[in-house]
Amino acid sequence: MRFSGAVGYATSTETAPGVWSDIITERTYYGDVVRNSRRLLPPTLVPPELNDNLSLENSFSILGDAEAYANFMNFRYVEWEGSRWAITNVEVLRPRLILTIGGLWNGPTP
Repeated sequence: MRFSGAVGYATSTETAPGVWSDIITERTYYGDVVRNSRRLLPPTLVPPELNDNLSLENSFSILGDAEAYANFMNFRYVEWEGSRWAITNVEVLRPRLILTIGGLWNGPTP
């Protein structure tokens, strides 16, 4: 299955003296969906949540460019099926990057 979507990466910037914030930049990348799976995680909170937490274990193989290789350690999320999913692992296999996602991304966006 083909993939085309935004990948967000963070750059730490000093917004005030001694205060650092992540500035998110999105770039569109193309590639393939290598793995397409999901996992339901049982609630771990006390008191328990009503619903299980959804976690994807999808892997995306994207064609890397110079900017991707310079920032792969700062990748934060992948936009997939209308939602932003947190990247849990990045594997460098030149000329490709393999991105594995987990739960929903709840951090900053551009």
